[in-house]
Amino acid sequence: MPNRLATATSPYLLQHADNPIDWWEWCDEAFAEAARRDVPVLLSVGYAACHWCHVMAHESFEDPEIARKVNEGFVAIKVDREERPDIDAVYMAATQALTGQGGWPMTCFLTPAGEPFHCGTYYPPTPRHGIPGFGQLLDAITRAWRTDGARVRGAAGEIAGKLADGASALLPPAPVDERVLARAVEKLAESFDRGHAGFGSAPKFPPSMTCEFLLRHHERTGSEPALRMATATLAAMARGGLYDQLAGGFARYSVDAGWVVPHFEKMLYDNALLLRGYAHRARTSGDPLALRIADETAAFLLTDLRTPEGGFASALDADAAGEEGLTYVWTPAQLLEVLGAEDGAWAAELLSVTEAGTFEHGASTLQLRRDPDDPQRWARVRQALLAARAQRPQPARDDKVVTAWNALAVLALAEGGAALGRPDWVAAAVETADLLLRTHMVDGRLRRSSRAGVVGAAAGVLDDHACLAEALLALHQATGERRWLAAAVDLLDVAVAHFADPAAPGAFFDTADDAEALLHRPREITDNATPCGSAALASALVTASVLVHDGDRYRDRAEAALRRAGALIDAYPRFAGHWAAAAEALLRGPLQVAVVGAGADELLAAARRAAPGGSVVVAGEPDAPGVPLLADRALVGGAPAAYVCRGFVCDRPATTAAEVEEALVHLR
Repeated sequence: MPNRLATATSPYLLQHADNPIDWWEWCDEAFAEAARRDVPVLLSVGYAACHWCHVMAHESFEDPEIARKVNEGFVAIKVDREERPDIDAVYMAATQALTGQGGWPMTCFLTPAGEPFHCGTYYPPTPRHGIPGFGQLLDAITRAWRTDGARVRGAAGEIAGKLADGASALLPPAPVDERVLARAVEKLAESFDRGHAGFGSAPKFPPSMTCEFLLRHHERTGSEPALRMATATLAAMARGGLYDQLAGGFARYSVDAGWVVPHFEKMLYDNALLLRGYAHRARTSGDPLALRIADETAAFLLTDLRTPEGGFASALDADAAGEEGLTYVWTPAQLLEVLGAEDGAWAAELLSVTEAGTFEHGASTLQLRRDPDDPQRWARVRQALLAARAQRPQPARDDKVVTAWNALAVLALAEGGAALGRPDWVAAAVETADLLLRTHMVDGRLRRSSRAGVVGAAAGVLDDHACLAEALLALHQATGERRWLAAAVDLLDVAVAHFADPAAPGAFFDTADDAEALLHRPREITDNATPCGSAALASALVTASVLVHDGDRYRDRAEAALRRAGALIDAYPRFAGHWAAAAEALLRGPLQVAVVGAGADELLAAARRAAPGGSVVVAGEPDAPGVPLLADRALVGGAPAAYVCRGFVCDRPATTAAEVEEALVHLR
């Protein structure tokens, strides 16, 4: 019989709806039930595309004996970390503090007051590799609770207090100036992998926000080291097994330093951020590899992750038929079977498929370390392999629509579509933005997610508001429609009103002042796989500061927020890429291009193509109402003109595309 999760909107929770465990969703009633029964809470946090979450589910949560122990001795709560990032953040901090590491599935044992006293990640059903069996652990927790409950509660209260103290700590304000950003590039060079590109060693995650910062820094300063690190990393990721060489799209990370073997789940946020990075590189350099990867990544988003309602699904699973990577890897024999002897051997050499294999069981991931010498042959081979792959078991899709991640897709499609002349991308961005504002905005506030057009109950967090504001500002520039600017300003004002820390100017919490009270009010200032909410908000505030009449109030807040991250950018730039990119835009002014007059398509296209990252480009009639950048921008001799401005200083108006490009290239 299905448990309480059967009515959930989260695909991850629905995966557990038929478990013999009597799962609850996170709610006050679950904790009240634990208090009534005087039992601890088992909190299990994961997400739908998580490989080890599936493993633990099959090994333990579907086991009748383990389910009996859970049901008799605990109140069990299941949380989708993507739907409730606030809960995940609070208890991940506890897990890392107690164990020195974190990850998913996250397994925490709590008092009925929600205080953690034992935390971990994956537990096998029986002892393995020094990890206690999950059944053993349940017995030990139950025994400790029954025989020494007062001590357990006391320890949990101490842990909760220390976590709250840590969460309230802030870095001291520090400047973010040209010297800090130059030092950030130097520090990144110290951890740059000169053999394989990227930063650090295995596992390697796509450093999309760091690459955006490096590209912007090069555009502002001419730094060749910054450009080399960014372009080498973008090329290495695109050439390796991290990228799906047949269907497009990036996996979540590489388990090795050489970008050969990925963890096969494909996340919306990675692909949105990487689309932005490759589009940036393509538009400013004409690099054919970057242009191809941008095209294919956008196609992946619009084909594999698009939902019927016009949003984007969260992820494709790492597994298919219970086996990680089954859909994607190949042996030489499989290539020969599909392609025949001659094409099969050619494809094996081109795609680095060997008898020894690069993955498990002699199979290989597909790499494209060089461009094919015969593009037509490659196109034919690729289609044949795609057709054959379509007959294999396919990964499941988590089709919930997360506000922040969809906003990242809107930003990339609007910005890239405008710059690369892809109106279809911009149209898709408009459709998604309409969905988010129509469905996720409830009583003037954002919700975190929806599924099949039904909005979830979880309140939006800071990154939902900030990322969507940043995306709508890009959509305003791409379309010229003022409604996007108005909606973005509303979101920024909500974020400032409800997420700002009144005791620390420039600091923000990740949850609103009227959100559900947790152990402590979480805040994160480091970028992870996605921009932290504060960094995204700072970036949006920088852009808005030159798009609205009273922009100084946004600029002041952006500067204050960046000062809160100054020490982080200086010391740990790998975890502050979005912050540093926002700082580059702020140092630029940000750069503004105002294009006025009917029939200014060529001028506008040139401006979008050549403007450095973080610039603001708007178009319309002179003195168009509600668009300050167009005020006092006159036609030249009755013809369209483009004005390039930095702060309060503008160059003489340009009247040809060549003049626009010359003015902007000169600034780089």
